[in-house]
Amino acid sequence: MMRTVARMATLVATMAAVAIATVPAQAGAVRDVVTERLSQRLFPLFDGMARDPAAVRALVSKAAIATLLDSRQRRVAGCAQDMFCVAQALIWTETDIDAVSKSVAAPAGLTAPDDGVAAQARREMEGINIIVRTYGLGAPAAYAQIDGAGMIDPQERQARLQAAYWLSRTPRDTSAQALDPSIDYALTLLDGSDRTDAIGFEPLTGGVNAAAMARARTLDWRRYRYSALIVTGVGPEVPDMAISPFGKYHLRLAASRFAQGDAPFIIVTGGKAHPRATRFAEAEQMRNALIDRYGIPADAILIEPYARHTTTNLRNATRLLMAMDAPMDRDAVIVCNPGQSASIESPQLVTRNQRELGYQPGQVGRRLSPTELLFRPSRASARIDPRDPLDP
Repeated sequence: MMRTVARMATLVATMAAVAIATVPAQAGAVRDVVTERLSQRLFPLFDGMARDPAAVRALVSKAAIATLLDSRQRRVAGCAQDMFCVAQALIWTETDIDAVSKSVAAPAGLTAPDDGVAAQARREMEGINIIVRTYGLGAPAAYAQIDGAGMIDPQERQARLQAAYWLSRTPRDTSAQALDPSIDYALTLLDGSDRTDAIGFEPLTGGVNAAAMARARTLDWRRYRYSALIVTGVGPEVPDMAISPFGKYHLRLAASRFAQGDAPFIIVTGGKAHPRATRFAEAEQMRNALIDRYGIPADAILIEPYARHTTTNLRNATRLLMAMDAPMDRDAVIVCNPGQSASIESPQLVTRNQRELGYQPGQVGRRLSPTELLFRPSRASARIDPRDPLDP
């Protein structure tokens, strides 16, 4: 590791005065499938614009936007080879965000979120800022114990900034580089930190969820009182522990509740969150246990392997219900331990949802037991938010 850092530091020092090298024009832009998927997942609006040149032309044809983008380029150019200066210059100011969000239009093929294109543009630019500050400049993540890049040697940080600068200016097919380099810059910072968590299980309607999704398409939902059981995560804090003791309790509760037959699916939710950089996705491990230990059919289980918090447990489970075409006017049942269940029912979670998500992912309803709460999902949960770049 130290030898790698030393090599990168030597490379940065050697190339410091060299102009940015790009792919020759005649070679064209190459396709990078990892960056492409990450772009689609985190920045659906700007990524969609990159695939619709007319949308980009419509935006940059506005004099105020053209001036703004030119000013951003000049800020970066003024940094010369100071990579920390470059990172700061690529951050979108509040004035920038306000101007672009009011001017942007939805590109062809993109369905606008329920709160509009301007709100999505703001989320994406604020998401870029958070990625640059956290993964480039070393600012603490919102949840520093599980998010962010962790402790990084200063030379390694300098190398990552330099590589992100180069990559953001090296042509990539279907990129938004023609609009602004900050988008690819943010994507390469995440990739350079090996935090491409957001695309680890895409497409979520396939893979281990394919059988349940197929069953959902032919299901008569009227036969069931509830749309699904939502089993929330409680990640372990012990390295190499796949499922926490609380998680095992949740599984027993879910298997017992499923046996009553009034819900057709179990949604297990929890990502690679605890401890930091764990190799286990909690939902994936819970699915395995439900099948192996309790004999639950595979086509009755869906995994939601991204959520890192209780707020996103509920938001992401709602997204799966929408993908299944489950009836949104029917309750699901949240199944978890009494302490977490009480927390989900509390006014504090309502406040936290509003602060962290900007909306309520659904309405928590009547309590059925100390471990069960009704939950009516909300379509607002479909909003993609890269301000949490590991689980947008």
